[in-house]
Amino acid sequence: MLVEVTATMLLLGLLLGFVGAGGSGFIIAILTVAFGYPIHTALGTALAAMFFSSLSGSISHYREGNMILKTGAIVGLAGALGAWISSSWSSFIPADQLGWMTSGMLFTSGLALWFRMVHQAKYAGKKAAAPMRTNGWKFYLSAASIGLVTGALSGLFGIGSTPFIQLGLMLILGLSMRFAAGTTMLVIIPIALAGGAGYYSVGYLDIQLLIAVVIGTMLGSYVGAKFTKRVPALMLKTCMVLTPMLGAAILLI
Repeated sequence: MLVEVTATMLLLGLLLGFVGAGGSGFIIAILTVAFGYPIHTALGTALAAMFFSSLSGSISHYREGNMILKTGAIVGLAGALGAWISSSWSSFIPADQLGWMTSGMLFTSGLALWFRMVHQAKYAGKKAAAPMRTNGWKFYLSAASIGLVTGALSGLFGIGSTPFIQLGLMLILGLSMRFAAGTTMLVIIPIALAGGAGYYSVGYLDIQLLIAVVIGTMLGSYVGAKFTKRVPALMLKTCMVLTPMLGAAILLI
């Protein structure tokens, strides 16, 4: 079955690379609906797989100067704590209820992504507000709160929480869209690592399945990313919003 999983993830990676999404929700839906893996195993695998995609993305953003290291480190470390704690909570939630809850979070994630796009378009061309100073108790409290909340969501539902992290960085800490995107990639690394470790500690992480998912999605994403600039912007934005919602719809089957 692992060969079929790799091939399917290769095709899925084409879509994820095209829309620039981590796709953990879609991975969860495919593993549970198409291949019959338990929802808890699918959550742990999808969350751990994000570590690899986020690592490569972070290196690229760092080289492009799109990252604020101090902010990303604080939010990410707090997020790792939230993910580690909440990943153990999922074992107490019945599989059918967890599936419904994860699906709901994916729909909410799509709405948050749409709101982020609206916010970006509204302030396009305007002078960005000054970001919060990276010192003082207000900054540390705000950054830690963003990390704990989004990390807990990631650990419990196996999703990347990318739109929620970016909204927190923009609306609360005042980061521009450019720095929010790059810093979010850094934030997800410790969240995915801690969340994956949490699922592994309770027996819900299949290493062989993880390898198959990572190989397929990374190869597919590399090819899919080459089509991003070749389609109209409206089509790309529509696909970005609908991708997590489609994963949620599949999960509801």
